[in-house]
Amino acid sequence: MSMADLATASDGLETKQRTLRVAIVGAGFMGQVHAEAARRAGASVVAAVASRPDRAAAAASAIGAANGYPDLTALLDDAEIDVLHVCTPNASHAPVAAAALAAGAHVICEKPLATGATEAAALEAAAADRVATVPFVYRFHPMVRELRARLAAGEAGVVSSVTGSYLQDWLSRPSDDDWRVDAALGGPSRAFADIGSHWCDLFEFVTGDRIARLSARTAVVHERTRGDRGLTEDVASVHFLTAAGMVGTLVVSQVAAGRKNRLQLEISGADASFGFDQEDPERLWVGRRDGGQTLLRDPATLHASAARYVRLPAGHAQGYQDCFDAFVADTYRAVRGEAPDGLPTFTDGLRAVRITDTVLASATSDGTWTEVPT
Repeated sequence: MSMADLATASDGLETKQRTLRVAIVGAGFMGQVHAEAARRAGASVVAAVASRPDRAAAAASAIGAANGYPDLTALLDDAEIDVLHVCTPNASHAPVAAAALAAGAHVICEKPLATGATEAAALEAAAADRVATVPFVYRFHPMVRELRARLAAGEAGVVSSVTGSYLQDWLSRPSDDDWRVDAALGGPSRAFADIGSHWCDLFEFVTGDRIARLSARTAVVHERTRGDRGLTEDVASVHFLTAAGMVGTLVVSQVAAGRKNRLQLEISGADASFGFDQEDPERLWVGRRDGGQTLLRDPATLHASAARYVRLPAGHAQGYQDCFDAFVADTYRAVRGEAPDGLPTFTDGLRAVRITDTVLASATSDGTWTEVPT
């Protein structure tokens, strides 16, 4: 073994043995979720970067980091980190992630990975020798893994269609505002890039199928005036065909009064159909011609791939933070040299950006059927 090989092996062993050092860029809600998941996974949150240089100390306090830095350059120059979590507004995801990768860090980047496919593809290429993941965390619900295992086993028979939606109401009033409505910060798509991407990732993950062609329509319900780069959609409706010939429909809305975070997916097969609702994640509905049943999250009855993500006994509810914790923990396992199944990488992030770009292209062409790039 050469000296270089010995050094690489030594570095790998050292990483497996010591506590990972992580930094968070962005100290808002998502930054706090990431920081909590990092601590639960046994990492040390050593640094934070705020949205403004004068808020470095406040950012560190908000997420419980050891130190606050005025900007990313100062952090990368000074702090020794293993993983950088990118929790900034969408338009800055690509440059922040690229800088971290160039500095040798592993990266967890919030979605969308970038606001366009060219930038996202460049990040995927730059991450070739790093662990680089995107938090499509709904993959980590145990009942989602159960659904995936049952479909893989052929329990549904011939799968012909899928219907679903992702509905929220946090922008349902004309006075509701957020940086995401500003295309200069959030990118050209809001509702679909923000939540439609989650639905598409979940559908492709559980079925192993891919959206091949789609026809989309978008709508602006409230003409908010924030920013000067045009309006982003409140609603999107998508019809699609998959590579395997499945027919699908999806409605995405952030102006659906009364719906807080309802990702719903129903897959129809000739032998069995399955329904999952993210707001009721402890259950998976299974329908058959002679009757239906509701499966409960119970480690004693779940497939092994699903039971792995059960953190609490049956009857003790698990939820969103548990999913996020599992995603971050699996990312850190990958940093330590393991290969967790179903970890969403920058390749999946690029896939989501390409679907979003295709939705926008179709919508601006009056719903023309458009191929999704592979």
